[in-house]
Amino acid sequence: MKTLRLIKFILAPLAIFLLFSFNVKEPQEKINWLTWEEAMQKLESGDKKPIFIDVYTDWCGWCKRMDATTFSNPEVAKTMNENFHAVKLDGEAKRDITFKGNTFKYVPNGRRGYHELAAALLQNKLSYPTVVFLDENADMIQPLPGYRQAAEFHPILKFIGEGHYKNTEWKEFQKTYKAPEGIK
Repeated sequence: MKTLRLIKFILAPLAIFLLFSFNVKEPQEKINWLTWEEAMQKLESGDKKPIFIDVYTDWCGWCKRMDATTFSNPEVAKTMNENFHAVKLDGEAKRDITFKGNTFKYVPNGRRGYHELAAALLQNKLSYPTVVFLDENADMIQPLPGYRQAAEFHPILKFIGEGHYKNTEWKEFQKTYKAPEGIK
């Protein structure tokens, strides 16, 4: 009986150790989201990457879904972190934001308002979610409205983030794009 208890005493911790050691997963890469000000400081300090802006609202269901699916995909996160300064911008933010010498403010409008910077970036088409791409000088490349799954979104990130948009047509790029294993 004592031998059985001794074996349980030894084997139980060993079994727990083995169980946890086999179930430990590598931490998945996550997007390094910056504030607007942090992204602009990076550009000013010489870290010249394009800017990716996720314009969202708290009430937007498709924005939340894009966070939970597309933006949480490890390949999307890896590509985003390698090629962009990523910013989340609340389209209804109430704080002032200065950009290119202009101060953008919150504009009350009925029950909900909007932020002037969001309106400017979205070319006055307040649709959420919309992502916006700015080049390394913070000049507009393109806003892209609507929810996108990782498989559709990843090639867009590569096309813009790696600078292919500067000298290659989108249709030509699509012919050469190869999705990583984690993109389905």
